[in-house]
Amino acid sequence: MNPADAVWGGLILAGAAFEVYALRNARVGDTLSESTRRWFRVHTKAGAVAFAVGWTGFAVWYLAHILD
Repeated sequence: MNPADAVWGGLILAGAAFEVYALRNARVGDTLSESTRRWFRVHTKAGAVAFAVGWTGFAVWYLAHILD
């Protein structure tokens, strides 16, 4: 394990812990999915398209990046 592994692992663990907390407290707007919907304004056509294009582009790039 190198220092980068510890940092990335800590970030993922902190994110997962906050998501569990958000799910358990049942407050509206706390989860990652609710925040993502708000940030991208997916309730609008433009926001939904922006999110879909961004997510698809990222997924395609990341898949190619990892498999390269």
